[in-house]
Amino acid sequence: MNVALTTQILPASEAAIALAARSLREGGLVAFPTETVYGLGADATNAAAIARLYQAKGRPSFNPLIAHVSDLGAAEQIANLNAQAIALAHAFWPGPLTLVLPKTRDCNVADLATAGLDTIAIRVPAHAIAREILRAFGGPVVAPSANLSGHVSPTTAAHVHSDLAGLIDLIVDGGAVAVGVESTIVGCFDTPMLLRPGAASDRSRWR
Repeated sequence: MNVALTTQILPASEAAIALAARSLREGGLVAFPTETVYGLGADATNAAAIARLYQAKGRPSFNPLIAHVSDLGAAEQIANLNAQAIALAHAFWPGPLTLVLPKTRDCNVADLATAGLDTIAIRVPAHAIAREILRAFGGPVVAPSANLSGHVSPTTAAHVHSDLAGLIDLIVDGGAVAVGVESTIVGCFDTPMLLRPGAASDRSRWR
């Protein structure tokens, strides 16, 4: 039987960002704004935290998660970027483009986050609060949309609270997000492949 948590909602501030990073390090679940939708963050290297995330969302664990990182250098620690991927990263990061790439040999992201695949989905978000949380945490954070699976993706902290109150630890309230559409996903294989249309198609909405 699950014990309901007391879910804190804090306005975005230095203190809230520090608390979010500490909660992630302790295996907590933290919702925060990105330029696309609010994401539900967990330490990408912590299998127990990722299992909690799947349970909170009611999301099947065979559905891989996107790892959010602070910059291209952090991405290169966990994924092998070919020339085409680097060109896309320079063109669209930070921003709502997710790249699916081969994992590095020493990638420390938990297998549960990648559904045991030898590839990993990575994004560098453009939202200032998301980036500050990632920098404060210092590692990759998986962050699917902060809602129950099958529900509309959240664009405000209130939307997150209505779905996930009592199931997650913290919501960092950064106001309404700019885009409201999930990231575009491109598979960086021998030939780049569009796997999911999304927000990267209109940069004027998030730049």
